[in-house]
Amino acid sequence: MLRHAADRRTLAYMAVTTAVFFVQWQRETVSWALYVPYLFLSVAVAIIAHNHNHLPVFRNAAANHFVDYWLTVFYGFPAFGWIPTHNKNHHVLNNRAWDYTITYRYTEANHLGMLLAYPSVSSYFQQKPIRDHLAHLKTTDRAKYWSCVFQYLFLAAWIGVALLVDWRKALIYVIAPQQFALFSVLVFNFVQHVHTDEESPVNHSRNFVSPVLNALLFNNGYHTVHHDKAGTHWSRAREAHEAIAHRIDPSLNEPSFWWYIARVYLLGAFLPRFRTTSLRLARLAAEASAAARAASATTDLSPGITPAE
Repeated sequence: MLRHAADRRTLAYMAVTTAVFFVQWQRETVSWALYVPYLFLSVAVAIIAHNHNHLPVFRNAAANHFVDYWLTVFYGFPAFGWIPTHNKNHHVLNNRAWDYTITYRYTEANHLGMLLAYPSVSSYFQQKPIRDHLAHLKTTDRAKYWSCVFQYLFLAAWIGVALLVDWRKALIYVIAPQQFALFSVLVFNFVQHVHTDEESPVNHSRNFVSPVLNALLFNNGYHTVHHDKAGTHWSRAREAHEAIAHRIDPSLNEPSFWWYIARVYLLGAFLPRFRTTSLRLARLAAEASAAARAASATTDLSPGITPAE
């Protein structure tokens, strides 16, 4: 039933996440030996939601609907939300103007304040395409519309029942991991696009090429090739990246995610040499300089002489 055998790993993550959740719920106290890995699994759930959105896990529609609902409750947002915000917007515009997840909406800066503020700002602006998507479905495809509505209702019921059963456990084991997953996936989007060049065929994304990170998180670090061919299964991303890595600006192939975070957002706060340089601003400056030279050349022409002459 699987489209790709590699998604046995996806199913394993789903099974372990579910098991760890119920084991924790039965405990009277928090076990950090379980809770810390569970937060990691929550991040993995966000990556699975992203992957499933692009290429559903199963060949069977009913099985994929089950995955949609499972993701909705463990990810903390209706699974359909990726369609209007990610597929139809972000992948079309890729950090250009009118991308609701744009990284330079208010500033071109790349510092810790922006990293922490971006998830809330991006989430706020992504609500509009979701509302528009639902309004469109309501008039064009009532079956899909109600499917989306039921995801909201299922999520609300999951959280509501958990709060009624034990509000403390609900906050710790349901709501906090959901918010951690949502926050993390938006942080990933920010660091993968901030200070890149959205107009470049290969320098539009930052890649984190750590073998360990990619083995744990379904090759999510290989972002350039994902934008080039979003339908490529995650298991083939490394091979696709290696085929074009030599064409990508070396500053956009980061060997370590955590070293990037420490270098840019902690050390970079005090030492300018650790900060990133915006390839987007460099392109805009070069374009402005070229336009100024062209204007100057036209102005310097003798009266009555046109460029064609």
